[in-house]
Amino acid sequence: MSEDKHLKKIDIFTDGACKGNPGPGGWGVLLRMGRHEKELAGSDPSTTNNRMEMTAVVKALNALIEPCDVTIHTDSRYVIDGMTKWIEGWQRKGWINASKQPVRNADLWHDLIEAAQPHRVQWEWVKGHSGHPENERVDKLASDAAEAAG
Repeated sequence: MSEDKHLKKIDIFTDGACKGNPGPGGWGVLLRMGRHEKELAGSDPSTTNNRMEMTAVVKALNALIEPCDVTIHTDSRYVIDGMTKWIEGWQRKGWINASKQPVRNADLWHDLIEAAQPHRVQWEWVKGHSGHPENERVDKLASDAAEAAG
């Protein structure tokens, strides 16, 4: 994580969707720097909702071409808690969870750690389906991508 005080400030809004769990899934991203915005979306024909939530964040962070000061807005407690509460314990215990089982989605947790590494990342939880304009936008991107995958 960079300590540069002159990093560009980026707001990232992410969401994942799945038609069935598992089933066809989609992810959506809105990147915002000042008044500049970019939307990204993608899908997977057979996945889970948590994998799509994680993929959205990975794709968003990987879209940044230089280290940035990033605030990630997501309605996924799984992603936020994983990155802020659970990850250090998983790493310390060799990717075994509290139930003594292999951590689910370890491949994407590794991708997420790598994608976040160059950036200064803050996490902000957004209540889903509550009229939050950006969350509604990325929810639609993710849902449309999931529909197209199915």
